[in-house]
Amino acid sequence: MTARVLLPWSDLAVPAELTAAYYDGQGAPPPDLDDVELYVLPYDSGPEPPKLIPRLPSLKAVQALSAGVDGLLPLIPDGVRLANGRGLHDLSVAEHALALILAAQRFLPRWFRQQATGSWAREHTRSLADCRVLLVGYGSIGKAIERYLQAGEAEVVPVASRARDGVHGIDELPDLLPSADIVVLVLPETPRTRGVIGSQELAALPEGALVVNVGRGSAIDTGALTTAVAEGRVRAALDVVDPEPLPADHPLWTLDGAIITPHVAGGSDSFYPRAKRLVEEQLARFAKGEPLLNVVT
Repeated sequence: MTARVLLPWSDLAVPAELTAAYYDGQGAPPPDLDDVELYVLPYDSGPEPPKLIPRLPSLKAVQALSAGVDGLLPLIPDGVRLANGRGLHDLSVAEHALALILAAQRFLPRWFRQQATGSWAREHTRSLADCRVLLVGYGSIGKAIERYLQAGEAEVVPVASRARDGVHGIDELPDLLPSADIVVLVLPETPRTRGVIGSQELAALPEGALVVNVGRGSAIDTGALTTAVAEGRVRAALDVVDPEPLPADHPLWTLDGAIITPHVAGGSDSFYPRAKRLVEEQLARFAKGEPLLNVVT
């Protein structure tokens, strides 16, 4: 008997041992899914697709296409394996983090505004080279960001949840922040990471320091950050915020020291081919009864 799988795309190579149904996260899922054993979640399609997980009685494994899966854990039944999308977004997020840093350091929003009015007012800018960058979150995405920063001749100080050889622990932030030119956050959403950067941490930074967030918005106290940016003490370049989406009338949108993008760091053209390769590898492994990649323990 063939096993049934639920997939987000119809152009995947499906082994002969499997039969596929398709759900891209838009509209209602297909009917009669009681025999689905592997569910590959659609990426970036809102809150509805994960709600299907507890309604699949034959489920044996769930493949997420995001690196962070903390929000999925409460939905995974006992005995069901959960695999994440580790590695799929590394370069895309790293590119975006670098773009945010360079945009802030080289005053790109100002030059874009001047272009709209045909103004040729010039000024020397900040730089990435020789900056001391705290990289808070040192998984595969953090290491990809590090490579770009090192190419720009920045001094990178890696920070992880726990200290290890060559890497600082997150509890060392109070000692590290006063000498940081740039702080880049690449943290998952966990109870321990919520509010890692609050008013006290922002006050510890040198005046004019740049805070970049491409992890989860909850890592920063948005109220405290808004106040610090409004006062001109720090600058911010954010792809994620809390709450998300940021209300249209929130003052952070219009502050001169803030750059905001709408949680798009992971959604570049590099994502789909990498995700397709991962899903096809997982399908082959599932069909043969082999261990899946990226299983969350």
